[in-house]
Amino acid sequence: MFLTGGADAPHPTAMLGRVPKNLRNPDESVRLPGVEEDLVYVGDEVVARVVQHPGWRWSNDMRAIAGGQWCESHHVGVTLSGRQGVVLRDGTVLEFGPDDVYDIPPGHDGYTIGDEPAVMIEWSGARTWAGRDRRFLDRALATLLVVDIVESTSIVARIGDGAWRELLGRHVERSRANLAQFRGTEVDRAGDGLLASFDGPARAIRCALAIRQAARAEGLDVRAAVHVGEVEVVGEQIRGLAVHEAARIAAAAKPGEILVSQTTRDLAAGAGLLFEDRGLHPLKGIPEPRRLFALSEGPVDGLDDGDQVAPPSGGQA
Repeated sequence: MFLTGGADAPHPTAMLGRVPKNLRNPDESVRLPGVEEDLVYVGDEVVARVVQHPGWRWSNDMRAIAGGQWCESHHVGVTLSGRQGVVLRDGTVLEFGPDDVYDIPPGHDGYTIGDEPAVMIEWSGARTWAGRDRRFLDRALATLLVVDIVESTSIVARIGDGAWRELLGRHVERSRANLAQFRGTEVDRAGDGLLASFDGPARAIRCALAIRQAARAEGLDVRAAVHVGEVEVVGEQIRGLAVHEAARIAAAAKPGEILVSQTTRDLAAGAGLLFEDRGLHPLKGIPEPRRLFALSEGPVDGLDDGDQVAPPSGGQA
């Protein structure tokens, strides 16, 4: 989820179009000595099926992989079959069998009891289990676009809920057509806000221009931000400081303005885009002020006032 932090910041909602997940078709599978883990990602949450085979013990099989003397993950889950044991740092010994719900604190050594595999469902601990935070987390460099509608609350109050739903639906449909036109990927929608990723800053900026143009045709105004940074990729979601920074940059934009970070401006050099220096801005939650740049008004290479904005499927531009 993301928030721009402005007065009209959208409320977090579930991502549109989410489909049910199934552990038989996991988003990720991890196979390590004596233990298997299948994971599905549901928004910001991780649900895992863990199978510990007979003879498995964290201190024997995982210590060299994860590092440290103890497993430092906080595990919360339920045992489906078999039995598992845990020795805590203070010497306390715990055992869990079928239908036992467990809450195992960091600082423990886990093991399988008996000759039957221990099978568990976990909804806490899966992300950092076996040192996943250091060894298995995917990180990537991404160009992020954040867009939200200006004064959406006032618009709803003026035109009513029904008319707003229709207007927002058209805006969403057109923005998705714009994303397809500029090869962007929709990551999340929160209320009337959009978070999308691109393979380069120029495409993201031109997409922001197209979304703004289409919104104005509907009588709406938007603010937007483009930022390039490293993100954590977790299933269908991306997160990390870069996502928060992009949202904070969008919150600093004036109505109708497209703001970009200095990194974005530098990487877009040579793409025919012109920017105006907006100076240093303190961004909430970001340690140091960031220099921001506004996209200059007027025709831009690749998209000008005469260009057609990609229409929604089956519609007219």
